[in-house]
Order: sequence, then C-alpha cells, then structure tokens
Amino acid sequence: MTRTIRWGILGAARFARDQMAPAIHAAEGAEFAALATADAARAAPFRALNPALRVHGTYDALLADPGIDAVYIPLPNHLHVDWTLRAIAAGKHVLTEKPIALTAHEIDGLIHARDASGLVVAEAYMVVHHPQWLRARELVQSGAIGALRQVDAVFSYDNRADPGNIRNRPETGGGGVRDIGVYPYGCARFVTGAEPETVEARLQRENGVDVWAQATGIWAGPGGRFAFSAVTSMRQFPRQEMTFHGDRGLIRLIAPWNPNVYGEARLDWHQPGHLVLSDRWPGVNHYKLQVEAFGRSVRDGAPYPCPLEFSRGTQAMIDRVLAQGVEVAF
Repeated sequence: MTRTIRWGILGAARFARDQMAPAIHAAEGAEFAALATADAARAAPFRALNPALRVHGTYDALLADPGIDAVYIPLPNHLHVDWTLRAIAAGKHVLTEKPIALTAHEIDGLIHARDASGLVVAEAYMVVHHPQWLRARELVQSGAIGALRQVDAVFSYDNRADPGNIRNRPETGGGGVRDIGVYPYGCARFVTGAEPETVEARLQRENGVDVWAQATGIWAGPGGRFAFSAVTSMRQFPRQEMTFHGDRGLIRLIAPWNPNVYGEARLDWHQPGHLVLSDRWPGVNHYKLQVEAFGRSVRDGAPYPCPLEFSRGTQAMIDRVLAQGVEVAF
C-alpha cells in the first residue's frame, strides 16, 4: 500500500462535489484520483480540484482501476449496501455515506464481508471526528455535569420545495429519520456510551416517507439511566441543537452537525452559579478529519472511530423508530 491513499468517488453527487471531494483533496495523505460519472459537465467541478483526475464512465470501471485504493460512495441510500459489497469484492477500502444500510441486519452482511476481506469499511459518520464531540464525550463521561438525567436534540430543515429530492422519495430510502435521525441517535450513543432501553416514536409521513419524527425513551449505560428525546423534520425552519443535562451542569452544542454551514462549532458548558464556559472551533473541517482518520486505519491499522459495529447500533435505533412510530397529525 502506498503511503498516499488514492481515492475514487462513485457518482458526481452534489454533496461529494461540495464537501467530500474537497476534503479528500485537502486531507493529509490522500489523493483525489478518480471519479465515476457518465456526465462530462458534472465532472468539471471535480476536475478543478485535480486537472489530472481520471473520469470513468461507469462505477464498475472505477472499481476496476488498479490506481485506486479507496472509494467514497455518496449514492442514494438504497444503493449503499450493493455498491459497498461490490467495492469490497474489487479489493477497495470503502467509506460509504450514511446511512450505510437501510436496516441493521444489512450491516451484519457488511461486517462479514469486511472481516473476510481485511479491508477498512466504514460509514461516513463525520461528526465523531470533530473535536466538539470529543469534548462533549470527555465532559459527560468524566462526570463534569454530574449524573446525566436528560438528552434533548432537534435537527430540522425544509425541503418541501424539492419533491424530486431523494430524501422525499420512498424508493430511494428517503425520510428524515434515515437522513438526519442518525445524528442525534448516534451522537447520544457516542457521548454517553448508553443504549436505548425503551423507544417510543411519533411520525408524520408524506408520500411514504417520514417528514417529522419524535423519538423518546429511557436509555441506560455506564453512567446510569436517563431520558432521551429527539425531533427530526424535513418540513420545519432549519434548527440544530443538542443538550446533555445533568444534575450539576448542562452541555449545549449549538451547531452540532453542520458547523461552518449552519453556524460556528461551539460547546457551552453551563455550571453552578450561572457560569458558562464556551469552547469554539472555527474553521475545523470534520470531513477532512474523517478522511485522515480513515487513511490512518488503512495505512497503520489504527482503530477507526466509527466502526461498522457502532453504525449497526445507531441503525438498530432507526429501525425501532420507523417500526414503532405512531402516526400523528397536527
């Protein structure tokens, strides 16, 4: 394996164009070397990053490229498992956009394929690489806010004006819970080390996909039991916030999932006596950090911060919310 990881991207998705391709290009020890798209016009912005970029007309052609070590897969959700398995079979390390699968059971097959191949295969869950989440986990698990009693989260945006968006289409594995529920559910697990004991959910659906969801329940972990509540919506004014509320303090993250886009990455630690200490991380790019962490795992065998086993746990929570959700109307 060369020291520089040579990356290819399957498809010219907008997110790949705007975030992941630039992150790969900027990451230490990474080279954005190839793209698979049959549309020359869509390839142009990617070529701006690397004029020597190899553009393949099919996904299979990119997977057959011997000059590619790892692939990033930003395809619609329902294609993730199939193309992840194809990439593994082609001998490539794989980073697949979240959700990497539509059910937890499907991730079992990916774990088996990963283990049999010896390759690095992971979900692109970028937030666990960001220092704001490492700081939140450190504070909560060290007891800095006392006994954790409650975790609250809201993640919303409004895409009703774009009915053709893959998130608004059931046949592409759309819905708000799969798209953004993965963040509050996964981040609660990452910070606390806890898992849900009980799950209750209320959903609103349009055209077969959830456009609003509220998940509540009691979670249990090393620090004890606490209440959990998260609202996700694709039909509300944009908002992002997550809080960890203990009996001796509170931690609030005000741009927890899209820092530098939604707002500045900031963690407010509320302490007794109305004292608030704030940590800020202006300009930190968690997509770049993700690519670099993946590269260390490929080159050095370093443990990857978000292994498939972790992704399976979050997907199991998503499965429960979608299966147990009660339809409500406002």
